[in-house]
Amino acid sequence: MAVTAFADRIEFAGMRLLVRTLEQEGRAPIFRTVETAATTHVRSGGESRIMLSSNNYLGLANHPKVVEATHAAIDRYGAASTGSRVANGSYAVHTELEAELADWHGTESAMIVTTGYQTNVGTVSALTGPGDVVLLDWSAHASLHDGAKLSGARVHRFAHNDPAELRTLLTAAAGAPTMVIIDSVYSMEGDVAPLDVIAGLCTEFGALLMVDEAHGAGIYGHTRTGAVELYGVADAVDVRMGTLSKGIGSIGGYVAGSRDLVDYLRTSARGYQFTTSATPPSVAGALTAVRIIRSAEGAELAQRLLVNARFLHNALRERGIPVEGVTPTPWGTELVGPIVPVPVLHEVALIEQWNALYERGVFIGISVFPGVRMGKPLLRLCVQSQHSVHDLEFAADAIAETYRHSDELASL
Repeated sequence: MAVTAFADRIEFAGMRLLVRTLEQEGRAPIFRTVETAATTHVRSGGESRIMLSSNNYLGLANHPKVVEATHAAIDRYGAASTGSRVANGSYAVHTELEAELADWHGTESAMIVTTGYQTNVGTVSALTGPGDVVLLDWSAHASLHDGAKLSGARVHRFAHNDPAELRTLLTAAAGAPTMVIIDSVYSMEGDVAPLDVIAGLCTEFGALLMVDEAHGAGIYGHTRTGAVELYGVADAVDVRMGTLSKGIGSIGGYVAGSRDLVDYLRTSARGYQFTTSATPPSVAGALTAVRIIRSAEGAELAQRLLVNARFLHNALRERGIPVEGVTPTPWGTELVGPIVPVPVLHEVALIEQWNALYERGVFIGISVFPGVRMGKPLLRLCVQSQHSVHDLEFAADAIAETYRHSDELASL
């Protein structure tokens, strides 16, 4: 078989071997089986555990109205869309969600794509090409970096949340069509970009600005469209991207912007054209979730989430645990978000701590290379609006106990 030509690459891949060994020992911190819905508590390994690894920030994946809408869409449309929207057309629920997203963001148009990854790869590779310059934050999501690679443009990366280095790169790119790409809330670090400064630089240099609101949509801003709204820079952002799979509690991605932009992407973004469209049940669930987010209930859910995130930050600090993901704002306050990162000394200590927490009934996320730099692993805690004070205190105690244990192991 032709695969034998690549046998050495497969055979000696370090991550493959490490994960296989850990799985055989029952100690792998990834690819664990979860037997229930990803609410604040899940059943995994036959036991109930506090879930601090789910992006179901607002609990909408399990909201009764969202579940009801999903069931109704299955009854009406069936389980699948069975083709791309280019070939098969759109279901009414697709266009209804797009109209809702555009109205929510105050833009002329919006488009939904089957996954957030495809949204970013398709958008960046369609908008940029040879002769263009793409400038990305080092910590921007992998899908944005992959889209830039696929485009054929000249790609440069600037240090995380560093406007000074971005200015230097914009100056060097003068004369070339330039696109700047950032996250609003960074998925590993949990911090928020200096959106006001970066938007100002893009306006000054005439650069196109794309902001990925995957972890900000549903949470920040008066109408909860994200950190772009919170910072008051919506008019300076050319491409607003978000996912349906985090705060919105479904699956998929979207782009909101001008009618010209969206029509161009519908006819040029390969991640949109050459894939089966999002399933009607998932789209119907997302539509209902967005409407909840836009309501008084949505405001309450977002506020509860931010209160819980602040509580966990403070609880960890009080126990002597280093915690990241806090952002000072231009108006003199601090922002926290649903992602609470805790740095760990190295990957071995991370694996030991993850298993110790799992045994204590806490299911957490981790960040390792290539999600973060090698040797800089994180415990990645994701808070939900429905977590109780008891849940968060229990988790903070468990993290403090196991963190000291990991520190001792690392010194051996």
